[in-house]
Amino acid sequence: MALRNPIKNLFLPLLLLLLLIAFSSVVFGATDPGDYEVLDEFRKGLSNADLLGWPTDNQDPCGSPRWPYIFCSGTRVAQIQTKSLGLVGTLPSNFNKLTMLENIGLQANNLTGALPSFKGLSNLQYAYLGNNKFDTIPSDFFVGLDNLQALSLENTPLNQSTGWMLPEDLANSAQLTNLSIVNCNLAGPLPDFLGSMRSLANLKLSYNRLTGPIPVNYSGLPLQTLWLNDQQGQGLSGTLDVITTMTSLTDVWLNQNQFTGRIPASISDLASLSRLWLNGNKLVGMVPANLTNLPQLQSLHLDNNAFMGPIPKVSFSDFTYSSNSFCQSAPGVPCPPEVAALLDFLEEVNYPPKLTASWSGNNSCSGSWLGISCSNGKTTVINLPNYHLNGTISPSIGNLDALTQILLGGNNLNGTIPSSLTNLTSLRKLDISSNNISPPVPKFLSSVEVVLDGNRLLDGSGSSDSNAPSESSGSSSSGSSSSSSKSKTLIIVIVVVVVVIILILAIAFLVYRKKWKKTNPSQPSTVTIHPGDPSDPDKVVQIMVASKSNTAAATELQTMNSSIETDTHIIESGNLIISVQVLRAATRNFAPENELGRGGFGVVYKGELHDGTMIAVKRTESAVLRNTGLDEFQAEIAVLSKVRHRHLVSILGYSVEDNESLLVYEYMPQGALNRHLFQWKQFQLEPLSWKKRLNIALDVARGIEYLHNFANQSFIHRDLKSANILLTDDYRAKISDFGLAKLAPDGNDSVATKLAGTFGYLAPEYAVTGKVTTKVDVFSYGVVLMELVTGLKALDETRPDESRYLASYFIQMKSSKEKLRSIIDPSLVVTDETFDSICIIAELAGHCVARDSHQRPDMSHAVNVLAPLVEKWKPVGGEQDEYLGIDLCQPLLKMVMGWQAADGQTSADSSMNLDTSKGSIPARPVGFAESFTSMDGR
Repeated sequence: MALRNPIKNLFLPLLLLLLLIAFSSVVFGATDPGDYEVLDEFRKGLSNADLLGWPTDNQDPCGSPRWPYIFCSGTRVAQIQTKSLGLVGTLPSNFNKLTMLENIGLQANNLTGALPSFKGLSNLQYAYLGNNKFDTIPSDFFVGLDNLQALSLENTPLNQSTGWMLPEDLANSAQLTNLSIVNCNLAGPLPDFLGSMRSLANLKLSYNRLTGPIPVNYSGLPLQTLWLNDQQGQGLSGTLDVITTMTSLTDVWLNQNQFTGRIPASISDLASLSRLWLNGNKLVGMVPANLTNLPQLQSLHLDNNAFMGPIPKVSFSDFTYSSNSFCQSAPGVPCPPEVAALLDFLEEVNYPPKLTASWSGNNSCSGSWLGISCSNGKTTVINLPNYHLNGTISPSIGNLDALTQILLGGNNLNGTIPSSLTNLTSLRKLDISSNNISPPVPKFLSSVEVVLDGNRLLDGSGSSDSNAPSESSGSSSSGSSSSSSKSKTLIIVIVVVVVVIILILAIAFLVYRKKWKKTNPSQPSTVTIHPGDPSDPDKVVQIMVASKSNTAAATELQTMNSSIETDTHIIESGNLIISVQVLRAATRNFAPENELGRGGFGVVYKGELHDGTMIAVKRTESAVLRNTGLDEFQAEIAVLSKVRHRHLVSILGYSVEDNESLLVYEYMPQGALNRHLFQWKQFQLEPLSWKKRLNIALDVARGIEYLHNFANQSFIHRDLKSANILLTDDYRAKISDFGLAKLAPDGNDSVATKLAGTFGYLAPEYAVTGKVTTKVDVFSYGVVLMELVTGLKALDETRPDESRYLASYFIQMKSSKEKLRSIIDPSLVVTDETFDSICIIAELAGHCVARDSHQRPDMSHAVNVLAPLVEKWKPVGGEQDEYLGIDLCQPLLKMVMGWQAADGQTSADSSMNLDTSKGSIPARPVGFAESFTSMDGR
């Protein structure tokens, strides 16, 4: 009995222990049913699920034995690790039911279909999904990933046709350190919100479709790795300034993009930089010496850019530098002194593209350096007037001791004239007229002609008086006074004799001319064109090119009888006639590669005259030069000969010969606005920034305002559209194509005319009645504003019915800020400040296209709205808005008075005194927004 009691006493505790173990196994081994359901659907979606080795008779992945590749925390699935198993299939749509998931590794498989939403996986820290074949990603994928630290989506063809953008939901992942979305069809600009994610250490976005600059708010990001290389299409652009503020960087890959500008000297702040790949961009300038001195740098790729100067010498082997404009072929060899001086000049004027492209190699006298002339192997002339140079004049020019002429007029140079230029003993002429040069002006030898007109900051100090010799050249001898008196007398006698001779010659010429006119009555130049009309082969067209002095003769000739039916058109020309042979040579006989565009009445070609002047030539053959074409040809010459404004394309001349008509205009390097809005990807252009669009809108408004109010006669354009707005090198706008222009009626009357113009831009009253007023142009201008905001065409048959006509669609969508945001051009980087500006432009555009023409503002109001916006945003290139020395942001009445003062004309000559000018500015239309009326009443 004594032995049995201890055994009995031990049995009960042992039984309880066994029951506890069994209960624990049940409690901690049974997987959450929802987690099992997701894993089971995952398995069923695979065509080779056997690779997982998950048992079909076991519904307890977290139990014992645990399923392969599954890791649990208690009863919940915490990790799935199936890397490189070769799985084929799809993921279940309810994947986000694994709410305790912390780590998922599905990379390097063959998973297809849509990525499921990860919305609400707040415990997820690591997600490796790359190297699969997922084709779409849901918009809410990133919602609620509050603890995400690493995300990898490399080489996954997501949204291949349309591309996609990172949503702002990702900004809530405040602990994110590694973001790798390489080759995944990311499109559009770099997201601004990444600049606020200060936990990011590694950002890899290579091989996507990203465009635009690196946002300014990325400054100071503690990134160690930044991969933005090999963007498809236009690629990333802008400068490298932001990069140099990320002082923790070790790996920077920016190759195969469109980055421009120089490598900033502040690159030396990246003390930990190990690899820097910049190849395949548009970078210019000299490579900073402090870059190659970085202590950790082991890899530097600079090839296929426009770097200049000497090739830097480095201590490591991974250094590439081919296909640049370096002055030497080997690292560490300095440039010749003259080349070095000219490159210093180029650096100070910020490397303009034309010069950067031609100033390469180690010989500035090779003949290929634009604007450089030499003698005996030494630079003698710098000839760069009107080259849009911005910056200062480098003192290094003073080292070019053989210089005889420095011609830099008509640029945007600022600062002072370097005193080193006074040491150039061979210098004979220094022309820095029409710039922004500041005093003081150094004193040059009397043998140097210094031209400084048009530099406002010199306040008259730039006259020829400043060319006085630096030392007195005479001595005070006793005979100096007598010698001076004799010299003055001799000069007076010579002047009198010359004047008398000139008068005699002038009288003789006038007498001869009068006699010649009597025997040779003036005849206009007549050109007969055979239009080639098969229905009437006998019909010809005569165009008489008449100056104002022989218009009467032309009229007389027009009335002469002819044996065949003729149409005669008279054009007042002045001195605009240009030989067709000259134009054939300039355009290389109208070579197809010089074609700029096609229109309803001809083809436009690019040409270059013998002096280097670039021109645009509109060519119309006689087969299409019937009455309509002749009327437009005549109208365009008539209008362009009478109007002159910096925002209207200038006519340089024309030719009517050899059965074709040719109009010659100034060349606009950036082409038409519509290319930059609708075809920028096709032509591999950089999308227009909002700053540039604002400037373009203001330029066009000023051009139309001039046509309506300030030309000698008031004109209506009738065909204002983005295709007729041309852009200069610095993206300033000029209006072209005046073939449909009409004289505007007086007062509030309208004039009936044959319908012309372009559908999508036509005002409703013009389309219905054919009656035209200046408000027709205002309507068209409103549509152009809408195109600038949306990047959409005025009329697009491929769009759905509700958005086919931009004018009506835009009015609907601007009714709320949310809708307006949805139609803003996706290529624009829209900050809060940008959006505020866009809202103002949208409101103005809406008023411009009001159905009732009386409710539309005049163009003076449009200028009044835009000028303060442009001033706030600062014009492109820092250009001062100035015309004839008058600030164009000031009230119109002051502008008119300024023009009258500048021209020295009275109100009788200009047809605009103060009273008539005041009356010509229409009052603010009824219903026009109060916010669009300034204090000056414009």
